[in-house]
Amino acid sequence: MTAKPRAVSGMRPTGKLHLGHLVGALRNWVPLQDTHECFYFVADWHALTSDYSNTAPLTGYALDNLADWISVGLDPDRSTIFIQSLVPEHAELFLLLSMVVPIPWLERVPTYKEQQEQMSDKDLSTLGFLGYPLLQTADVALYDARFVPVGEDQVAHLELSREVVRRFNQFYGEVLVEPQPLLTPVPRLPGLDNRKMSKSYKNTIELGDDLKTVQKKVRMMYTDPKRTRADIPGTVEGNPVFMYHDAFNLDAAEVDDLKARYRSGTVGDVEVKNKLASAINLMLEPIREKRQKLIAKPGQLTEIAVEGSRKARQVAQETIERVRDAVRLRY
Repeated sequence: MTAKPRAVSGMRPTGKLHLGHLVGALRNWVPLQDTHECFYFVADWHALTSDYSNTAPLTGYALDNLADWISVGLDPDRSTIFIQSLVPEHAELFLLLSMVVPIPWLERVPTYKEQQEQMSDKDLSTLGFLGYPLLQTADVALYDARFVPVGEDQVAHLELSREVVRRFNQFYGEVLVEPQPLLTPVPRLPGLDNRKMSKSYKNTIELGDDLKTVQKKVRMMYTDPKRTRADIPGTVEGNPVFMYHDAFNLDAAEVDDLKARYRSGTVGDVEVKNKLASAINLMLEPIREKRQKLIAKPGQLTEIAVEGSRKARQVAQETIERVRDAVRLRY
């Protein structure tokens, strides 16, 4: 039997997960379990690169996120699901990679300065933040991952990891596997207010929101500002309400009908939003049900995280042994 190719991805536990995480990552991670040997990790060390001054919520968010992952379909029996900091080999490989990577390589990463500007309220002039892409490289290389699921806008970030692996291998031989991007569809979904989706803007629908909360949030959604009455033809393209319909309403005929009537000015925003809220709640209901059962048993979540981390560490230790041999760190 041919072994499945290995894929690795992770997510920072910086808050509760929302619909953006579902369409941006989780919906792609779940089917990969059928075709790849998957390693999915809660990137708690990565969270520290920007949230180092307030670590109190970190472990709570980590387990909460883990509950969401399992609720949407990630299976601990089919994937290795683990916590980054419970596998210390991530830090060791990060350190060894840092010995050979020139600092300008890290400074030229597009998101380095962008995120510093976006999070100007935080001091990000730290070694940890500068080295973020290097830790990402270690996260992937540690598991000999052939593939990393990414959207097209993330391919450039993975290219740095590929360069780092090539440079390390130039010094020490073909030790690490050079990862390839596994392009996955990532719908561009704005926040409820048509700004970038972000917990800091409070413009998200969380995976754990109850029925009434979803209804309330959808009622507040931004829509065509030129449409002050229901009989005025409206714009569908770029309209957040219809972008959400496309992403979450499984009744394509209903969506097409709403779009046609919206364009002709024969349907009001209230009906469009009510049907969107119903579609989102229909999609979220089985997720909420499973999530509630998991949250009620935090000990079970911890067991899943610890056992997954143990399995991940077995693979990580094999890689580190190979790396130590290549670097000649043997005594």
